Amino acid sequence: MSLDPTVFLGRLDDDYSTSIREGLAFLGVENRVKAGDTVFVKPNLTYPGFRQGVVTNPRCIEELIRALKDYSVKVIVGDSDGGGYNRFSMDEVFEKTGLAAMAKRYGVTLVNLSRLSSRSIRVECGSRELVVPLPEVLLDEVDLFITVPVPKVHSNTIISVSIKNQWGCIQNPSLRLKLHPYFQEVIRAVNKALRVALAVVDGKYGLNRNGPLRGDPEPLNWVMAADNIAVADLLCARLMEIDGLAIRYLRFYCEKEGITTLDRVRFNQDYHPFVGPRFDLKREFWDYPGYFAFRSPFLAYLAYHSPLSRILHKALYLFREKFYDHE
Repeated sequence: MSLDPTVFLGRLDDDYSTSIREGLAFLGVENRVKAGDTVFVKPNLTYPGFRQGVVTNPRCIEELIRALKDYSVKVIVGDSDGGGYNRFSMDEVFEKTGLAAMAKRYGVTLVNLSRLSSRSIRVECGSRELVVPLPEVLLDEVDLFITVPVPKVHSNTIISVSIKNQWGCIQNPSLRLKLHPYFQEVIRAVNKALRVALAVVDGKYGLNRNGPLRGDPEPLNWVMAADNIAVADLLCARLMEIDGLAIRYLRFYCEKEGITTLDRVRFNQDYHPFVGPRFDLKREFWDYPGYFAFRSPFLAYLAYHSPLSRILHKALYLFREKFYDHE
């Protein structure tokens, strides 16, 4: 297995299967797991149903499961409740996306991480120490962690791909909102604690213009498999024609990992034909309250946890529709 980061890029066939299988083989998954090991698959399920470019395509998850079964491993697929201030149950998402039926069909364990017991890690953020609970099963029982995001723009973080996908492993959506101002330190600590090893990026569609929920689906028709999530996101940014190192949290993560270029990456093929179309984040006026709260502990408290939070949200929704229509 190469000591340098390794990335596979493949054009999508109709059922994902060829690119995913070739990608796992290129990364040398047979050297990472043995029969009976536990593999955790973390899709992006940030909406109560499937939306192109917003949520990992259930077909991608299915073909990844089928490919992993070739290695005789136990597969767990899971995510936590979503919705932030307007919480929704991940069990609802499992049903609406067909993942519940899929799990039964393939003998896969499907878990709502919000329902599982947790153990806390401690995260240093300057002079402040934060306590972040994470699911014990991910900390103690997983032999290989695979994150399966979609490439999209995000109104608070510019892009959301492999690194940010593990934000959903923090089980309580309300706590995620509270931790937003410390995002870059917390998300790195979470990824390190969970030992996130591989990324399989579902590039059937990306999300352009606005995100993470309300943008325009962008057909891309590729799959990426990488054995380093910082490299995966730096490359995804390049494919989206965005300067990854100009993104604060991605630059922080890459510098901590000692990755500032793609020069030492081993590719299965030249990535340049996969570049484009260009992604451009265009925040709307009513994105800015959340954008500023993402960066300020005081504004995060005021917006989500103070006695005024309910009034502020009611006022906001007079001008902007809710992100989620599940209520």
